[in-house]
Amino acid sequence: MKINNNSCLADSLIELVHTIFGPSPVPLHRPVFVGNERSYLTQTIDSNFVSSVGARVTEFEERTAQFTGCARAIATMNGTAALHMALLVAGVRPGDEVLSQALTFVATCNSISYIAASPVFIDVDEDTMGMSPAALRHWLETNTRRAGGQTLNATTGARIAACVPMHTFGLPCRIAEIADICDEFGITLVEDAAESLGSYVGTRHTGSFGKLATLSYNGNKIITTGGGGMIVTNDHALADRAKHLTTTAKVPHAWDFVHDEVGYNYRLPNLNAALGCAQMEKLPAMLEIKADIAARYRAFCQAHGIHFVDPIDGTTANYWLNALRLNDRAERDAFLEYTNSKGVMTRPIWRLMSELDAFSQCQTDGLETSRWLVDRIVNIPSSVPENEFHRLSA
Repeated sequence: MKINNNSCLADSLIELVHTIFGPSPVPLHRPVFVGNERSYLTQTIDSNFVSSVGARVTEFEERTAQFTGCARAIATMNGTAALHMALLVAGVRPGDEVLSQALTFVATCNSISYIAASPVFIDVDEDTMGMSPAALRHWLETNTRRAGGQTLNATTGARIAACVPMHTFGLPCRIAEIADICDEFGITLVEDAAESLGSYVGTRHTGSFGKLATLSYNGNKIITTGGGGMIVTNDHALADRAKHLTTTAKVPHAWDFVHDEVGYNYRLPNLNAALGCAQMEKLPAMLEIKADIAARYRAFCQAHGIHFVDPIDGTTANYWLNALRLNDRAERDAFLEYTNSKGVMTRPIWRLMSELDAFSQCQTDGLETSRWLVDRIVNIPSSVPENEFHRLSA
């Protein structure tokens, strides 16, 4: 059923949104602070450790490592900084190429560009909206050659240094298959798990399949530190290296200032980490609530012939942003205009990175499915509703 040809159907969906989230305006996703955030912030202020050093930073890192099942976690000022550093310590160098997807937020490609490397855009799967293993294998078999133990782009001659798939809207991509392909071709896997905290493939958390992975705690993420990111890894040597570089490459000393190489001031302030510690305490309850919201949307969509985007079998999504797949661009645009005019925030998926001026010259595999999805995907409100705050406060 086409929503743009049925205003009653669109109004019914808006009514459901109001039932879940309250009256307009309804944001797409907002932060929730109902736990120990204020208490931990006050304690942090009283400690005088409000900047890049403090106990809450260490606690936040340890909580994140435990939750994701990774050996180490390194906090950063934002998710973009985390991905930049993950790529750097993974060995990506200027002139290298990094396989990624055009259907992503621009931070993925910006991070690659910071190293003066170039993205190569691989198509996504229709059901996950994340990198397609089949498309990845086809591109590698068709466009690369092996030399000196490395995989090289047969056209440019550049080394394929890394692969960065992204778990779109918290929906796990076929990451295990991608990991196997990367191992076969000797390419380092770095997961962009910015949107998938609380998402799993089987019992393994997203971000635990690659050599490194990154998370984001921007204000619109499932939990937030205001701004913040995290690198997770099971490689202690890479973790130590990332920690050193993100803290200005300062050699530990009681009073002297020795920096043994060019470093980065990517440290997460203790104030932000205090927020993160409080938010982590509520994450399991938030995941339950968001699954309940997704179930209500799913039931509505099934009853009215609308495609609700669900995780594939064998995976669990955090339902960070719920998504509908409409029939075509005309329906998408009509839906976006109508819902936003009614005070219900909805949005399209990102423009393809290959269509942005900064990345328009990058090599692609045609991106047939990515282009098809851009015409059809919309996000709908996905916050934790106020009437569920009692479950978080318990």
